[in-house]
Amino acid sequence: MSEKADSFWEHLEELRKVLFRILILVAVFFIAAFLCKEWLFEIILAPAKSDFILYRFFCRLADKFSFPAICPDAFHVELINTQLASQFLIHMSMSFYAGILIAFPYIIYQLFRFVSPALHENERKYSGKVIFFSTTLFFFGVLLNYFVIFPLSFRFLGTYQIDESVRNMINISSYIDTLMMLSLMIGIMAQLPILSWLFAKLGFISAEFMTQYRRHAIVIILIISAIITPTADAFTLMLVFIPIYVLYELSIFVVKSTKPTPTAK
Repeated sequence: MSEKADSFWEHLEELRKVLFRILILVAVFFIAAFLCKEWLFEIILAPAKSDFILYRFFCRLADKFSFPAICPDAFHVELINTQLASQFLIHMSMSFYAGILIAFPYIIYQLFRFVSPALHENERKYSGKVIFFSTTLFFFGVLLNYFVIFPLSFRFLGTYQIDESVRNMINISSYIDTLMMLSLMIGIMAQLPILSWLFAKLGFISAEFMTQYRRHAIVIILIISAIITPTADAFTLMLVFIPIYVLYELSIFVVKSTKPTPTAK
């Protein structure tokens, strides 16, 4: 009992050190992001401007292929603040999120180092691959939302008017909440190929199964897209649905090229 107790406290102490190292790095990046307020919010607010990189890309395509319809017109959406402390709290929270996002690979690495001694060599090899691709796919989902999904959704909803006399003024809290929620949810949904690979490795699913139930998957993806769409509009829902469905098709390809482990039933 004494040896088990000593082992437990040793693991707890090691976990404390891991969490402390993570906290220190997140705090450093938090302070750096907080001090670089103009740079931080120039990035965060960029999708609200008509010269955002996505719109300029569409305009270059329009010039190249002589198709002016795909070049968005210049627009202006006014962002407002309606609560006394909101801007300061948003500054604090976005600096914290930025600190976590920048430190995310280090956080995953430290947690993996903590649990790796309990894994077998084969499990450790697979775990390393899963962590690498999972992190990559998460950042892919976040960037996809930032550069494509959120800007298109914001431009459509922010400039949509039922009458010219009704002016759109978007609360900054609504803007930030929608951006962060979509980024997190798309980042999580981007894990679909990794989860499919893992389930195929364990023998739980096959490419034939995923192909056979594709229509059911489409309905489920539509429901999930509706749930994770903060604005609950059909346009944003379709923007969320399309990449998730593409990931599902990619998952079928991944599963098709994956062989179950010998121990899988």
